Amino acid sequence: MNAQRLSNVQLELLKLYSTNLSQEDLLDIKRLLARYFAQKAIDGADKIWEEKGLSNADMKKWLNE
Repeated sequence: MNAQRLSNVQLELLKLYSTNLSQEDLLDIKRLLARYFAQKAIDGADKIWEEKGLSNADMKKWLNE
């Protein structure tokens, strides 16, 4: 049998969720995670944008195609 190991983030979340959080705290954590991953996506897009030398004019052109 091939047992799957949990990732480091899964282990940390299990530790966190072993405590009984209020619904409000749980929602705050979900929002925090969403903001974190959204910012990572934005940072990645910004990096590509800069590497390709794109501008706001390029974006406006694409939006009007």
